[in-house]
Amino acid sequence: MTDDEDHSSAERKMQFLFALRSKGVTDARVLTAMEQIDRGPFIRGYFAERAYEDMPLPIACGQTISQPSVVGLMTQALKVTNRDKVLEVGTGSGYQAAILSQLARRVYTVDRHKRLVTEASEIFRALDLTNITALTADGSFGLPDQAPFDRIIVTAAAEDPPGPLLAQLKIGGIMVVPVGQSDAVQRLIRVTRHESGFDYDELRPVRFVPLVEGLGRNG
Repeated sequence: MTDDEDHSSAERKMQFLFALRSKGVTDARVLTAMEQIDRGPFIRGYFAERAYEDMPLPIACGQTISQPSVVGLMTQALKVTNRDKVLEVGTGSGYQAAILSQLARRVYTVDRHKRLVTEASEIFRALDLTNITALTADGSFGLPDQAPFDRIIVTAAAEDPPGPLLAQLKIGGIMVVPVGQSDAVQRLIRVTRHESGFDYDELRPVRFVPLVEGLGRNG
């Protein structure tokens, strides 16, 4: 890498982090994780050159990679510690799981599209992210074999927080999930489980692809 390329890369990273802070991502551990994990490898083809813009982008299987500020805000809301076992529902590009891998003890990520899981797993190996397990599964049912989880993050919108996922959350655990009956009206919700039940905090409006039951037809 030349000095000019090195300077350009550093400047781009500074702009990227400034954009995150300006949107409300202020947690130092989350910002460090997002500085360490380059978004570039998770976006292929035509849109690769826009990897460092704060915008959602299309990926394979009709899915999207969320804009970085939303990834940061969801991660921040999850309050992940280095002792936590995390379940992510909706692997997508793998970018969110990679960020979580820098913060948690263990990350399990599931997606209904085998192709997305395969491609994300290749990136995880290339980046030597050894604490992520990616599986093809119907995420609406969680991952009972590995439950309970300290943290659960859902990157697709459900009408309500899914019951199987609530059941797989530890006492004291936190789940962050977008909820809403249409793509026009969705809210990001943080659910905290207590001995006596669940607390729900509404965080912000968002827009995600719907959470769909079953496995993807086209891999």
